Amino acid sequence: MGKKLTKREEDYSKWYNELVVKADLAENSGVRGCMVIKPYGFAIWEKMQAELDRMFKETGHENAYFPLFVPKSLFEAEEKNAEGFAKECAVVTHYRLKNDPDNSGKLMVDPEAKLEEELVVRPTSEAIIWNTYKNWIQSYRDLPILINQWANVVRWEMRTRLFLRTAEFLWQEGHTAHATKNEALEEAEQMMHVYAEFVENFMAVPVIKGLKSESERFAGAEETYCIEALMQDGKALQAGTSHFLGQNFAKAFDVKFANKEGKQDYVWATSWGVSTRLMGALIMTHSDDNGLVLPPKLAPIEVVIVPIYKGEEQLDLISEKVNPLVKELRSKGISVKFDNRDTHKPGWKFNEYELKGVPVRLAIGQRDVENGTFEVARRDTLEKETVPASEVVNKIEFLLDDIQKNIHKKAIDYRASHITEVDNFDEFKEVLETKGGFISAHWDGTIETEDTIKELTKATIRCIPIDAKKEEGVCVYSGKPSGKRVLFAKAY
Repeated sequence: MGKKLTKREEDYSKWYNELVVKADLAENSGVRGCMVIKPYGFAIWEKMQAELDRMFKETGHENAYFPLFVPKSLFEAEEKNAEGFAKECAVVTHYRLKNDPDNSGKLMVDPEAKLEEELVVRPTSEAIIWNTYKNWIQSYRDLPILINQWANVVRWEMRTRLFLRTAEFLWQEGHTAHATKNEALEEAEQMMHVYAEFVENFMAVPVIKGLKSESERFAGAEETYCIEALMQDGKALQAGTSHFLGQNFAKAFDVKFANKEGKQDYVWATSWGVSTRLMGALIMTHSDDNGLVLPPKLAPIEVVIVPIYKGEEQLDLISEKVNPLVKELRSKGISVKFDNRDTHKPGWKFNEYELKGVPVRLAIGQRDVENGTFEVARRDTLEKETVPASEVVNKIEFLLDDIQKNIHKKAIDYRASHITEVDNFDEFKEVLETKGGFISAHWDGTIETEDTIKELTKATIRCIPIDAKKEEGVCVYSGKPSGKRVLFAKAY
């Protein structure tokens, strides 16, 4: 399997990059800043997608698909949104190439094939979707519209990192239209709770639910709800956002409806999304110096069985014991792989599945066949035990449940020990440099103070927790009055 991973303590960033590549999740591509998601990585994403899709449909949403290209005039219609994404836009200006007369065999952009209107490659889809909704909405009877799309988007990032920040990434984006402000606010808040439930229950990643400060809000939103997670290096990662867009997009695209009283009013909007960045959160929250640690609920392979044998005869005997077990596990909905390849030794396979984060590993050799046992190892703690064949299914079911709970608890304990309350700026800076994590501090509510703290420390307000208690105090930087604490952190 090549040399071991760089240790997290030595270089967390290098450890992460090596792990993504060595565990066969993704790799850099021939396109600057874009990644190839490999089958094993994509299998995890597909499991995430399936669970989220189910949760969206259970809350009344339907899937649709909208164009990749947005005419520049539409993109510009909502000014705040356009301004917020302008620096990251890829723009299509021509629609044809032709042979370059000065350079045999090379192609050049055909100057005669210039588009009448330039097209922005979507960094997000509000503009094209609200231009479409204008044709769909006439009356309150047409509302609400609850639509999600699974898509790719392009944001021309200069500094990229696999899964966490790439020029093109996969995501889902929900776009809803409502008759009342309250309904839209309820939708935006509901989706934050849906995201939190998924990330906690399936990814086993603890999150804090909250609101973004004004300067951290989505461009064009009146309120942004978020879930924030904490990685093992003490940095925060935004795991999902849900935006209350008010009537901004309805006004920009003139989307009106006749309400129950017959009066014309602008529609109220939300949008919400999570992306392949969740893969980064999954990797960084649980994994260790031996490789990935995957939550069983999202592992492409939940159980791997490795035979230890000499010659075909022994393999046949082992296979006789393993095949019925594979069948039984599959009948219970457990994904299992019997790795009987003769091209690699058992030790190599053990390392490979440890690196790939497979939750439960069974080994069976000649002595196990004679004794009617299996060696069972769990990935999270690396503990091994010998289990009678008659009890192995129950043991596997217990372990899959226990591993899911255990890695969640471990992440909760880490976060609990990395939320620090501070009351002055010297303390703030010291905790940030020596310990990291979330810093709970009073803030005076001004963008000026927020910007200054960011400039001096690189820490931003990650969220204003929705369960933050009222607490009179003074701002950690300005000394002005403050009514509650917010969470600061350095972030990805």
